[in-house]
Amino acid sequence: MLSQNIHTPIVEALIQHNPIAMTVLNRTGEIIDINESASQMLGYDRQSLIGESFLTLIEPDSQQQILQKFEGIVQGELQDSTLLVRHRTGYSFDIGVVSSPLYKNKERIGALLISNDMSDRKRNLERIRYMAYYDDMTGLPNRRSFMMHLDESLVNSQRSGGLIAVLYMDVDRFKLINASFGRDFGDMLLLQVAERLTRGLAENDVVARMEGDEFAMLYRNAGSEKEVLAKTKNIMSILEDPFELQGVPLHMTVSIGVATNIVMEDDASVLIKKADMALGKVKDSGKNDCLLYSEAWDNSSLERLTLQHELKGAIQRGEFVLHYQPQYHLGTGKIVGVEALVRWQHPERGLVPPGFFIPQAEESGMIMQIGDWVLEEACRQNKAWQEDGLRHIPVSVNLSIRQFLQQNLTDKVANILARTGLKAEFLDLEITETMTMDVKHASRCLLDLTKLGVNISIDDFGTGYSSFHYLKNLPIGRLKIDRSFVRDIQQDPGDAAIVAAIIAMAHNLNLQVIAEGVENEVQMQFLQKHMCDEMQGYLWSPPVSGGKIAELLQARQQ
Repeated sequence: MLSQNIHTPIVEALIQHNPIAMTVLNRTGEIIDINESASQMLGYDRQSLIGESFLTLIEPDSQQQILQKFEGIVQGELQDSTLLVRHRTGYSFDIGVVSSPLYKNKERIGALLISNDMSDRKRNLERIRYMAYYDDMTGLPNRRSFMMHLDESLVNSQRSGGLIAVLYMDVDRFKLINASFGRDFGDMLLLQVAERLTRGLAENDVVARMEGDEFAMLYRNAGSEKEVLAKTKNIMSILEDPFELQGVPLHMTVSIGVATNIVMEDDASVLIKKADMALGKVKDSGKNDCLLYSEAWDNSSLERLTLQHELKGAIQRGEFVLHYQPQYHLGTGKIVGVEALVRWQHPERGLVPPGFFIPQAEESGMIMQIGDWVLEEACRQNKAWQEDGLRHIPVSVNLSIRQFLQQNLTDKVANILARTGLKAEFLDLEITETMTMDVKHASRCLLDLTKLGVNISIDDFGTGYSSFHYLKNLPIGRLKIDRSFVRDIQQDPGDAAIVAAIIAMAHNLNLQVIAEGVENEVQMQFLQKHMCDEMQGYLWSPPVSGGKIAELLQARQQ
């Protein structure tokens, strides 16, 4: 027990019953008092430590450090340090120590050590680091970790001149596996894929799970491009054997894009982009293959692949916006509807029109995600206008052929209407004539949609496979005369005759007619003369933001 002349019983009680580990040393480093918290942390009985040198508890590597600090303490300095100590059972662990000199009658007589076990903190920090750099499900490095390895490898490669390679891969038809067997089944498959990818991995190589069913591999010593492709085909062969999932054998394939740092100026993001472009080309060509990115690809192909890569990111980052073009009644001049038109708010190119990216979105299949977003956003915006007290008008949305052919289109539209709260009568879906070629599917789909109360229009009428049969038998409410006919009404008598004939024919079939692309007074007067119902075009308004539509509706109400 510490002598009474060093501290009072009150101070002694504060030390002994304090939950914080405390140790009192004399000037030579012997323990003259230690509380239960400190002795338990070290695994000793408290009494067995009193009189012992504190150095006996310190690992040899830290002893010189504590001697230097202890000398400073007894000279009157406050010290803060981390020491490696040895538990009574033999294992070592870190403690954080705050040391303060002890005084008696203004004379320094020793030191008080206040310490805490750093193990929990280190474990928490290690867990945080793990979560930041590793995929929690597979245990593989994640995208951030992979990019760090790739950055480091590129720097080293620039010094040594060695070739490195990046493989970017994804599991073919993984969404079908998830849809058929469930997400848990899909997760088990990804775990087994991750395990196989690590087989035979060289010490310096890296495999990572990038996201979803996408993986990446880094070969730091690639050798040659021929060797890289041989390794890639070997990876594909490793994954060819069936996977055993809950007793079910499952055969699956992967698509792999490969890129090397043959252009030494490429950084990590460029190299990943090239590998991803090669992967996209594989998937466009039928999947289950590998392809090495070639610098000799022509510019148009590179631009298409670049655009596809950027489109994928645009969907993930929500870079799309809707503009709306008003539709006017030709007799009264009132706004009777708006057409939703998608634009891409590109971070570098600015506002990109649909003609630039929609064809590539159609080709790659990303039009489905874009189209679903457009449909829901248009319904949400229309409902917002209505809730602001503006006149209720329908919003027109173009359906892509991929959307129209999906089996669950009616359910999807019904769910969107339910989520947004928009009544079906204020949604107009526009399809092209080409979509009606499969009469059986078109009839079933359009009848289901009209049962919801949704309106159907034929867009760009006259440019596709026109047939009186579908006009007569399908539940269509309106025809849109294509702008190519409207544009040349003044110059081409043939186009003028076609427009007049379309209007007359539609009215005989009890269909509404709207002309698009109206840009001058002469065109508008011709349409009025032939009793066209509605028009849209730059003459009265270009496509504008949702806020501008609200202003136009407000102004006309007033």
